[in-house]
Amino acid sequence: MAIGKTDSLLASIREGREMTQAEKLRLIISLSIPSILAQISATVMFFIDASMVGHLGAKASAAIGLVETTGWLMGGLGSAANMGFSVQVAHAIGANDFERARRILRQSLVCCLIYSATISLIGILISGPLPYWLGGSEEIAHDASLYFAIIGFCGIFFQMTGLGSSMLKCSGDMKIPSALNIQACVLDVILNYFFIYIADMGVMGAAIGTGIAELITAALMLYFLLCRSEILKLKGRPKHSFRPQADIVHNATKIGAPMALQHVLMGGAQIVSTIIVAPLGTIAIAAHSLAITVESLCYMPGYGIADAATTLVGQSFGAGKKLLTKSFARMSVGLGMVVMTLMGALMFVFASELMTILTPVGDIIDLGAYCLRIEAFAEPMFAASIVCYGVFVGAGDTLKPAIMNLTSMWAVRLTLAALLAPHYGLAGVWIAMAVELTFRGILFLIRLFSGKWVNQMKA
Repeated sequence: MAIGKTDSLLASIREGREMTQAEKLRLIISLSIPSILAQISATVMFFIDASMVGHLGAKASAAIGLVETTGWLMGGLGSAANMGFSVQVAHAIGANDFERARRILRQSLVCCLIYSATISLIGILISGPLPYWLGGSEEIAHDASLYFAIIGFCGIFFQMTGLGSSMLKCSGDMKIPSALNIQACVLDVILNYFFIYIADMGVMGAAIGTGIAELITAALMLYFLLCRSEILKLKGRPKHSFRPQADIVHNATKIGAPMALQHVLMGGAQIVSTIIVAPLGTIAIAAHSLAITVESLCYMPGYGIADAATTLVGQSFGAGKKLLTKSFARMSVGLGMVVMTLMGALMFVFASELMTILTPVGDIIDLGAYCLRIEAFAEPMFAASIVCYGVFVGAGDTLKPAIMNLTSMWAVRLTLAALLAPHYGLAGVWIAMAVELTFRGILFLIRLFSGKWVNQMKA
């Protein structure tokens, strides 16, 4: 769809014009496609990175796999801060209050810089003992610590990339951040190849390459946000204070704090899951990590559609259009479930081939493929939980969904994994995962159709 048509449909939300079902669907798809492509390119990047490291041997894969979940936790904390501000921007744009949107943006830059610097410092300080806390062996601890320290140091770059991306997306611009994220993936692959193989730096080279790629992407993302965005750019507009104001920070905390707590506890749950897997041995750790990378091929399209849902629900919510908000929500969730069901079927059929791309080790391929086929059956309900969550975030409803995620993860997945792993090995951990994702999806669908999440909308 042409950019002008997309902008016209987005303006329909703000101006209260009626939209047909076909127009709503076209808008969802037009906003989803760039984000899906970016998500898939990120997954391809992870594939290539994992393949590069995997060909260094099982120890290298296990070293990164051991600290990977803790890295996700740090990234999740940054994402929560970004969304605390960008959801407010979406609401302000939906209400046609562009000046308030830019005021929120200015304050987000200061707050997120301070926040990310703090998180990065913590990451660097804990990098030494972290592999041992997670149950890693001496043979992989050094590489794991070094990798995590470098990624932690680059946390500010990741934060600024995420903030710029979420702000542009909430303004309705999916193409620029998606293109820059795709570019980041290309840079990551090129730089990782150079540092891993040409410079012969191994695991450390993977971290350095990723960090430099993220630095370049952050600079470009901020340029397009602050200098080129039609709605949000600050260049050429009257100077205003960047000092954080109580009402905006309070709203950001109200939206972001439940998300941050969720990321802490969900990340903690992923870490506990890693601890459950670690005693199963190096092969199991590597298979678990690489299979998760393969599975992301299925759920990344769901996150792309969730991005579109957050934007459309956020702007409709800000415009005070309850029926339109519900319509976008349900159509987005339905589309996500269809796409991820198809992806799950493909993953089931080609599980072994996908694992072979990442590692030449036969035992890792066989174990990872078996786990992926277990997980494939959970993809439709996983899609429901992913896109529903994007819907609820767009409405600023983050507390109850966070509680639902945490209850499902801790009470269902980890309990089952702890019970099944001693008897069924890594397969038991993935059975627990599939059961929990199905349960979680059902919970989110119940909340979606109850409509309670939209009741806080102003008349």
